[in-house]
Amino acid sequence: MKAEAALKGSQFIMSNKRTILVTSALPYANGSIHLGHMVETIQTDIWVRFQKHRGHDCTYVCADDAHGTAIMLTAEKAGITPEEQIERVRIEHEADFAGFTIDFDHYHTTHSPENKALSELIYNRLKANGHISEREITQAFDPEKSLFLADRYIKGTCPKCKAEDQYGDNCEVCGATYSPMDLLDASSVISGAKPIAKASKHLFFKLPEFTEFLQEWTRAGHLQPEVANKLAEWLDSGLQEWDISRDAPYFGFEIPGESGKYFYVWLDAPIGYMASHQHYCEKNGLNFEQYWAKDSQAEVYHFIGKDIINFHALFWPAMLTSADFRTPTRVFAHGFLTVDGKKMSKSRGTFIKASTYLKHLDPEYLRYYYATKLTGGVDDIDLNLEDFVTRVNSDLVGKVVNIASRTAKFITKAGGVLSANNPNEALWQQFVDKNHHIAELYEEREYGKAMREIMALADAANEYIAEMAPWSLNKDPSQAQAVQDVCSLGINCFAALMTFLKPVLPQTVSKAEAFLNAELSWAEGIHYLKEHKIDTFKPLMTRIDMKAIDAIVDESQETAAVPSSETAAPSTSDNPWLTKEPVADEIEFNDFAKVDLRIAKIVNAESVEGADKLLRLTLDIGETKNVFAGIKSAYQPETLIGKLTVMVANLKPRKMKFGLSEGMVLAAGPGGKDLFILEPHAGAQPGMRVM
Repeated sequence: MKAEAALKGSQFIMSNKRTILVTSALPYANGSIHLGHMVETIQTDIWVRFQKHRGHDCTYVCADDAHGTAIMLTAEKAGITPEEQIERVRIEHEADFAGFTIDFDHYHTTHSPENKALSELIYNRLKANGHISEREITQAFDPEKSLFLADRYIKGTCPKCKAEDQYGDNCEVCGATYSPMDLLDASSVISGAKPIAKASKHLFFKLPEFTEFLQEWTRAGHLQPEVANKLAEWLDSGLQEWDISRDAPYFGFEIPGESGKYFYVWLDAPIGYMASHQHYCEKNGLNFEQYWAKDSQAEVYHFIGKDIINFHALFWPAMLTSADFRTPTRVFAHGFLTVDGKKMSKSRGTFIKASTYLKHLDPEYLRYYYATKLTGGVDDIDLNLEDFVTRVNSDLVGKVVNIASRTAKFITKAGGVLSANNPNEALWQQFVDKNHHIAELYEEREYGKAMREIMALADAANEYIAEMAPWSLNKDPSQAQAVQDVCSLGINCFAALMTFLKPVLPQTVSKAEAFLNAELSWAEGIHYLKEHKIDTFKPLMTRIDMKAIDAIVDESQETAAVPSSETAAPSTSDNPWLTKEPVADEIEFNDFAKVDLRIAKIVNAESVEGADKLLRLTLDIGETKNVFAGIKSAYQPETLIGKLTVMVANLKPRKMKFGLSEGMVLAAGPGGKDLFILEPHAGAQPGMRVM
């Protein structure tokens, strides 16, 4: 903790110009950018703009993560090459980021000559240092596609509870974990073929040999405390060697000295940060080694989601150290995005693409709203759509822009020159006094606190203007100078607010600078504009109409309903709740007619010891049935007792490790807390058949 505090403090109070390199996680080149992705890039962009605004030499690079089986399969399905697939997605990604004014200094791809050369260099150094091992492992293999299958590409029946349609690593019904080859009736998601066991040589990075180094590095102020604490669990339980190879066919870089072996995407993805930066340096005549050498004095920061912290805070620093490169100054992790308090959902229209949002709303509305929610921690943030509208309309339009719109016309009518007099030094001093504190909050990524401080200043300015009422003073010719003084102070307060908000609202501030006839620089603090000529004020923002939100939600629902030939295969780079299962194969009516649906009364409900998702239900359908239901995430057991529901009464009993399940209750919803058992009308009686 002391090391972290010292690191934070020394970085902020440095009076000399800092040399900073910033990256954000590489979006996977297999799907569109959505508002969840934008949490990270907006967070990063605000921090980068703040550093540049303060006068530091700050470079921001990123790239598309362009390798892996998923991209290869998507390209094959679309009838194009993987190279064509990743180029198509790169163009889309860059357009979306530009739409949200994400100001990359360089945006690259991991499928580049620079990344190939650096990946080979780092691998060869790891190997020369004795940090690469090899051994034969047995994996599931698709005999039709001649392809080794990752767990997510295998489905079958759970060997423990016999639940069908489970993925190859764990059962979502009983929670059991197993090997893909243990699945019953296993099949390849890609071809439908039955996987076979096949042995192959794989290469491993000897991560356990870096345990002592990582125990020290993760506690040296490079990570948020909660992240360091989480990683300590991994370190204490013992690290495992990391499989860095994949067998052909695989879209990626072939491992030097090996035949038919490719670097696993997660080996070359973080190296892509270096590769993108190297390409930028070569284009601009900069010194790449100045940033990446072991003794570099530059600062390097990675912004990432909390789901990929193990790659960035364990594997990555260990690889860099072995390969004789510097490690990151800090790794900043953030949480996930929920919408209206729930996971993003296509069915509800809250799985919103960046491009869909941009059709209907100003990107700076979302930039500001995210800023009000973001902290220096790793908590999830919620995009509440009603609050979003209210907050933007109230804060940006009703408070900040309102200051200029209320006062500028009086200055313009009197010649457009600000008064040299400051009629309320105490009010202006509030802005001066908050200057350093707001900057500290930006530095520590406490944007939400910074926005609250800024809006408190906006409130103070508005209260002063309302109290002085220049529109009333203006009726008395003898008060002309007072009107100019009051309104000039209002314009100066507005200029200060725009200076503080420049990292968040670059486009709006650019318009404000045109109105103010001045560039708003934060490098030397804020200064009072006296006898300064301003331009005619033009509206900077309009209020959000809820109809625009409705249009975004409607369009997102429509998009989700239309089958797409470009649906991405599941990827380790994606959040698991953002995938949607396809509709099952069609059945005949006679098959459906065999299902006996009965009204059931829940006479008892209780948790199942050792099961995270299951409740044990005792159901009355004229006779008593015992059923295990995976609805624990949505219901407290006691709230179910006495309810009526619908059950499949003639389902063959299934023996589970917790007991015998004699049926199935029907439920619907996207999952998690949003899972609802079907409840018949009050007049229904237990045992009645549902027709």
